[in-house]
Amino acid sequence: MPRPTTSAWYVFSRHFRSANLPTACSLKTEATNLLQKARLQDTRRQLQETLLLFYTLTPPHSLQIYATLFHACARHKCLQEGIFLHRHMLSNNPVNPPDLFVTNHLINMYSKCGDLNSAHYLFDEMPNRNLVSWTALISGYAQHRRTDECFRLFSGMLVDFHPNEFAVASVLSSCGERDGERGQQVHALSLKMSLDACVYVANALITMYSKSSVYGGVYTLDRDEAWSVFKTIEFRNLISWNSMIAGFQCRGLGAQAITLFSQMQRDGIGFDRATLLSLFSCLGGSTDNDVDLGLYFCFQLHCLAIKTGFMSEIEVTTTLIKSYSDLGGGIANCYRLFMETNSCRDIVSWTAIIVAFAECDPEEALFLFCQLLREDLAPDWYTFSIVLKACAGLVTERHALTVHSQVIKVGFEGDTVLANALIHAYARCGSIALSKQIFNETRFRDLISWNSMLKAYALHGRAREALLLFSQMDIQPDPTTFVALLTACSHAELVDEGIKIFNSMFGKYGIAPQLDHYACMVDIFGRAGQLLEAEELINRMPMEPDSVIWSTLLGSCRKHSETRLAKLAADKLKELEPGNSLSYVQMSNIYFSGGDLDNAGLIRNEMKGSVVRKEPGLSWVEIGNQVHEFASGGRRHPEREVICKRLEELIGQLEEMGYVPETSLALHDIEEEHKKEQLYHHSEKLALAFAIMKEGGLCCGGRVIRINKNIRICVDCHNFMKLASDLLQKEIVVAMATAAKAKLLLRELKTIKADLAFAKERCAQLEDENKLMQENREKGDHVADDDLIRLQLETLLAEKSRLANENSIYPRENRFLREIVEYHQLTMQDIVYIDEGIEEVTEVYPISIPRMLSISAPPPPPPTPPHLLLRFLHP
Repeated sequence: MPRPTTSAWYVFSRHFRSANLPTACSLKTEATNLLQKARLQDTRRQLQETLLLFYTLTPPHSLQIYATLFHACARHKCLQEGIFLHRHMLSNNPVNPPDLFVTNHLINMYSKCGDLNSAHYLFDEMPNRNLVSWTALISGYAQHRRTDECFRLFSGMLVDFHPNEFAVASVLSSCGERDGERGQQVHALSLKMSLDACVYVANALITMYSKSSVYGGVYTLDRDEAWSVFKTIEFRNLISWNSMIAGFQCRGLGAQAITLFSQMQRDGIGFDRATLLSLFSCLGGSTDNDVDLGLYFCFQLHCLAIKTGFMSEIEVTTTLIKSYSDLGGGIANCYRLFMETNSCRDIVSWTAIIVAFAECDPEEALFLFCQLLREDLAPDWYTFSIVLKACAGLVTERHALTVHSQVIKVGFEGDTVLANALIHAYARCGSIALSKQIFNETRFRDLISWNSMLKAYALHGRAREALLLFSQMDIQPDPTTFVALLTACSHAELVDEGIKIFNSMFGKYGIAPQLDHYACMVDIFGRAGQLLEAEELINRMPMEPDSVIWSTLLGSCRKHSETRLAKLAADKLKELEPGNSLSYVQMSNIYFSGGDLDNAGLIRNEMKGSVVRKEPGLSWVEIGNQVHEFASGGRRHPEREVICKRLEELIGQLEEMGYVPETSLALHDIEEEHKKEQLYHHSEKLALAFAIMKEGGLCCGGRVIRINKNIRICVDCHNFMKLASDLLQKEIVVAMATAAKAKLLLRELKTIKADLAFAKERCAQLEDENKLMQENREKGDHVADDDLIRLQLETLLAEKSRLANENSIYPRENRFLREIVEYHQLTMQDIVYIDEGIEEVTEVYPISIPRMLSISAPPPPPPTPPHLLLRFLHP
């Protein structure tokens, strides 16, 4: 028989004194059982059942039972149940003054459940407080990241009490990225009071220093305060190791996290779910450059998670999907993991797989988003932001408009994050008017809102509007702001304004220029023909120039036929990127333009003898719901003859308006007529002619023609599009993808073989299963389950057919990817002159090309991250 508790004896003695012995014995047993049951609640439902049983007992009740139930409500975050229980106590057990023990449990319950106002009210009304009272309230504010209130209460507690390890750990856990100085003061106090040796305080110190530490240059353990604290812990528990791994994770130090995990296993510490979550996040967000090594570790941890049974937890699977996506581990692997979570998918897992596809297959991401809506799951603001990012990688704005309507439907139209995503998406799709409308309608604009709108103006070459908007900013700018401004000045050749903005970065705003800003300034000088100023700026840079800067200078030299600087830039570019064809192509064009055919021929022969290849020009145009691809010459399109005939008619009309082909851009060792023919059949011209033929399938009622291009548009095509826009009275948008696509294709080329092997293996497995089921059916086995077997067989046959179809696509896609990767280098610097008075031709850098919906098909390039969005050339 269990030993009677104090509260049980309280109820028993009360009825015993009233000579009601049977009732006393019965109530003593009920009170004992209830108290034990309240302490053993594992779920919210069990707690609710215990409370219902408690309310059936005859009052008054012991305060210890109330305290135990308040503690259970705090553990399960049951605020409404706790409030009702509090009212029940006040009605049936009025105690004046309030009991200190119960009040502390009430403060803890309200704090843990998020009702900090009620907790603080109870705390203020207490006639007497002890250390537990202060610690409970401080812990509640720390849990909800109310750092200022935490430190204020902590300071008040020090007047009357010496803090214990729980109070110190709570106030340290509330520190954020910018609270390192206050955290160091608490650390000093813990040293003074000898609390730093406590494992709870040490774990909190590790977390605090990991959040607030920022290191310049190369990371070393000697400079890591969190690591120093970790080394001083005499008896480390699993939380200590997890805190240190999480500290490495939040700073992008994947290699250090893996090394520490290996040491954990050697020391026999073991691991838990939190360890795996931190490690997977480490690998996905690591700043280390060795992606192959990261994938290797990810595979190892994946196997370990399967072996230990953690893959059954949705959080682990979702984090693993994100890690594979970030490391380029293959879309097939991500999708297979996602399909394995069929019974427990939530909005987080759906968002993770959409993120994986948004980076490389925007249209497939939208398809998954539609499936999410069919599952009756409510997408949150983050899901919508990812889907809008996918919309930014598509040709037209109709996808963005569809998602925008969903945002309004669920009531997120006032969310600033989604407004920023909409500004970016519409700008990337060529709809600057819609971006401006969203920006003007945003009530609470943050820095990203202003930067997004500045980027939109920069992408569309509207420098004056960007400068005007910058003058209206009511918030401190950051480095991204100046990248957008300098890019806009570069496109419009506003040299003086660009210099003024560049000089104001450090002098007025205290922002040190980085490589992106120097690249913008080199482009500003280069477009204006001030190549000596550009060279001087490069020589005065406080850091080593990267390939973006040298390729920018090289393109400017090509434009102005500057051989000496071009040779210097080409040599530097070859050192940094030996496989980049830009240096060969640009130098060859420079020599041809100067009449030096011998050197031009030597460079072309050198290029032919190496693995470096020039990327062929491709263009895409969307007609209706179908995307049409064009290559220079148009030989691959089935309607080539009709398209060429319509193009000749258009060229004739434009020549009457004054169009003269820029034959200097064609090869120099062919006849003049052949030069013109070569220019006439550029892929974007063919796409424009085809769009005119299919005017009924264009967006916006045929008023807008949007063409996607894999490389930058040449000067001749730029002039051609301007005149065509005037002639046709239509808005023509030419969206160009940057060479970041090459990096993605190289990654996909490495994983495509694994995806193909997986598809073949699955087909073989289905073939064996179908054969076995067919044999069993012929033998008459399981006759009662004949309908079920037939249904399974039909399902497997359908899946086999789908995979076989994908299998047939893979070799063709593989060859296509090989060709693209071999040729995917920029052909020339964008030397388009943006005339701010003419807005028919809009430049959008960059945009990816949508493909047919196919889960396993190799994806197109992802949208460029914001920090690379405004670079002129591929780094």
